[in-house]
Amino acid sequence: MDAKNILSVSLILFSVIDIIGSLPIIIDLKEKGNRIESAKAAAVSLVLMVTFLYVGDQVLKLFGVDIPSFAVAGSIILFIISFEMILGITLFKEEKKVKKATIVPVAFPLVAGAGTMTTIISLKAKFDNIEILTGIVINIVLVYFVLKSSDYLKDKLSPSFINVLRKMFGIILLAIAVKLFRDNFHLYIATGSPAQ
Repeated sequence: MDAKNILSVSLILFSVIDIIGSLPIIIDLKEKGNRIESAKAAAVSLVLMVTFLYVGDQVLKLFGVDIPSFAVAGSIILFIISFEMILGITLFKEEKKVKKATIVPVAFPLVAGAGTMTTIISLKAKFDNIEILTGIVINIVLVYFVLKSSDYLKDKLSPSFINVLRKMFGIILLAIAVKLFRDNFHLYIATGSPAQ
């Protein structure tokens, strides 16, 4: 395990999960009478992410897709997500809010959504599973802390601060998306192009 790689994975996942940027959604759910069980939401998110880490590539193989190809597709998704964060727009439509908020929409898709799953598979093109797993666990601990402390954070963090933080991580995520695309596109061409 490389500490620098674990830090990189953790930051990438933190940017994609964007639990700080999701605070307004979490607070809104609570204010509308939805009960969020922090430990359960974190545990379900962990199970979903770890499952996808270890069997996601096998699922891809069933569809004849290799990791470099998926990493290129993932970099495009991350690129779009970063634009949403930077510009404050919504391109991906969220599911309607439901009464029980612990699993849906908090664990899925807020924490372990399509962007997170895509990122986990994309990271496998560059990092070891144990480094990704460690990054997942670090982020789940942070998710649990934020969910548990959402009422406290609501009083301490201003909406403008959360907005600035979201945009900052959006820029970081944009740079990561470009790097991921650059690192895997030539592999995609090599493995995906038909023989001339």
